Amino acid sequence: MQGYPEGVTALVTGGASGIGAASAKLLTERGVRVVTADLAEGADEQLDVSDPTAVDALRTRLGRVDILINSAGIVGPSAPLVDVDVDLAAWRRTFRINVEGTFLMCRAFVPGMVASGWGRVVNLASIAAKDGNPNQSAYSASKAAVVALTKSLGKEVATAGVLVNAIAPAAVESPMNAGTDPAILARSQSLTPMARMGRADEIAELISWLSSSAVSYSTGAVYDASGGRATY
Repeated sequence: MQGYPEGVTALVTGGASGIGAASAKLLTERGVRVVTADLAEGADEQLDVSDPTAVDALRTRLGRVDILINSAGIVGPSAPLVDVDVDLAAWRRTFRINVEGTFLMCRAFVPGMVASGWGRVVNLASIAAKDGNPNQSAYSASKAAVVALTKSLGKEVATAGVLVNAIAPAAVESPMNAGTDPAILARSQSLTPMARMGRADEIAELISWLSSSAVSYSTGAVYDASGGRATY
């Protein structure tokens, strides 16, 4: 079992369902106090991660957290890049939630971790950040930005006792993928040597480990959870 400092608090965005909910459940079972944040009902805190005022208000309410899991995200438009809507609304919304949301949460809560001398940040990227999924340019590009953000922040706080890592899953059975084009999901599965989609609880196990004291010499890294799909 992974170890955590006594009395730590974890904040999980996207915590009402999917990977976020599975992570919150597992961390709770392992003795961590968990606060979930989501726009959907069922979360401890109602939060739009792309709203800087709302994020700052949540920080004021919660104070310091020790573990931050940025799981909130959307798939965005599933269409050829040249067919993405001309007003760019869907493209921009994908980046606001996936990238700006991660940035705002880190900006709000990492300083408290640095001040205390211990913290863990786990950002949810995607195998699409490495491969680039056809007909998912917004999603792929936004998750690549999450990877770069993770690497930058990990270096910035590398001597502060705060570790910042990312996970790059292949397609996972979760509500986020409920509206994804079945052809895109089928392509993902066809590229996966294990020949199946991942499960939220499998990703949660990796998140739990990266959130623990068992990890002490890894930061700014990207961990694949792709059923063998990753090639680098």
